[in-house]
Amino acid sequence: MLGKWYQGKFIRIEEVNPTVRRYWVEIPELEQIHFKPGQFMTFDLPIHEKRHRRLRSYSIASYPDGSNVLEFVIVLLEGGAGSTYLFNEVELGSELTLRGPLGVFTLPETLDPSKEICFICTGTGVAPFRSMLQDIRNRAIPYPPMRLIFGTRYEEGILYREEMEQLTKELTDFNYHITLSRAENWDGEKGYVHPLYERLYANNKEVIFYLCGWNVMLDEAKQRLLKMGFDKKQIRYESYG
Repeated sequence: MLGKWYQGKFIRIEEVNPTVRRYWVEIPELEQIHFKPGQFMTFDLPIHEKRHRRLRSYSIASYPDGSNVLEFVIVLLEGGAGSTYLFNEVELGSELTLRGPLGVFTLPETLDPSKEICFICTGTGVAPFRSMLQDIRNRAIPYPPMRLIFGTRYEEGILYREEMEQLTKELTDFNYHITLSRAENWDGEKGYVHPLYERLYANNKEVIFYLCGWNVMLDEAKQRLLKMGFDKKQIRYESYG
């Protein structure tokens, strides 16, 4: 099932930094849109004559709140036809066709209390994890120890930082780590995400990893985790191409 096509209307756009924006899309024909945190929507963008060349998928960054509005956080890719269109052509009131929700990169209905959950992401890959964590908080879902490792280049690229810091106060046993690969005046963790999770999980093998980001990061993370002794079944991922 590929989901139904809807007409979506952009009702809010917020610039996070020069290359990242948050978009809120309303689906007027629905009173409420049902989705599972971690799923995505596919947009049909007017960027090519052939439909399959027009399709772009984006994780839902919002969490189920009973409304018909979805939030997406999108990075402008150099040479990327889809993100270039969204950044240059879409404005408040613009309408686009989208399909979904789609995808199986979701948490199980019941979380295993004996297995820690580690979310690892870079950049806008935080979107599905923001949705999952806020849903756990909102619905008071029983959860095991959880950790989010977020990597980006510079401090201005940290997404949903205040929300995540607040969640560490509201969710017992949730830890949040930021590591910056190119920042100079930064007192926190520096470098890529890989050395951080390798250090944190050197002696803990009761973990389920959820990875989201670009293929290069995912491929390296999978190789490193397997080398550390984790089973393939403990590694779940969503690729951004």
